[in-house]
Amino acid sequence: MLVDSHCHLDFPDFSGDLDAVVRRARSAGITHMLTVCTRVRQHHDVVAIAERVPSVYCSVGTHPHYAEQEVEIGAEDLIVRARHPKVVALGEAGLDFHYTRSPPDVQERSFRTHIAAARASALPLIIHSRDADAAMTSVLTQEMAKGAFSAVLHCYTGGKDLAQRAIELGLYIGFTGILTFKKSENLREIANTLPADRILVETDAPYLAPGPYRGKRNEPAYVTETAKALAEARNVGLREFAEQTSRNFFRLFPKVGQSATAAA
Repeated sequence: MLVDSHCHLDFPDFSGDLDAVVRRARSAGITHMLTVCTRVRQHHDVVAIAERVPSVYCSVGTHPHYAEQEVEIGAEDLIVRARHPKVVALGEAGLDFHYTRSPPDVQERSFRTHIAAARASALPLIIHSRDADAAMTSVLTQEMAKGAFSAVLHCYTGGKDLAQRAIELGLYIGFTGILTFKKSENLREIANTLPADRILVETDAPYLAPGPYRGKRNEPAYVTETAKALAEARNVGLREFAEQTSRNFFRLFPKVGQSATAAA
């Protein structure tokens, strides 16, 4: 049993064969998938998929790339949309100083808005952080001091200091196929030091296909490769690791279980 804790099934890459992608995920033992919103203006697309596919859940939020395009989105807007039974998280939101497609100050304001919504709704926040370790550490520390909220640093590629601070603040850390790449030894070393109950596995599909599929379109079924690499790095069996990361997922995203129970 595995969970893909972060994918983008609404992206055009899946428009022609989404049903087949879902079937392959099920065949690979992927029981749940979380398709993550990147633009609130397109939230209806992720909700439609989650409503149609029982094993798929979704979030609501604005990716930092699009923060400047959605400056009018406030915390209340996010909270209202998050009341949908299959919306189980806020985000993805955060800081991306690699491309800086939105100004850093606009990204930060949007990020803090998402944190406020996560805190008020008691839903977890999916955080995007790229080349922004110092700023991310600062914002998380400041905001956690205002009131606790739950969150995951998804697709982790940061340094050990941010990872350690995130753990101290009670956050989870998600790993993608990047961890399987030969040059990702430092990332595997970081993953090896983390508490077992704070790790998630994800694809970020259609991006970042793991080693055996590198260069191809990624999809939820391939999360098994990341799980294998992580289990090996941590010197634990794959079954044990899969069970642990799945427990972590349901602990961080409790609304998934609540929604499934209500639908049964």
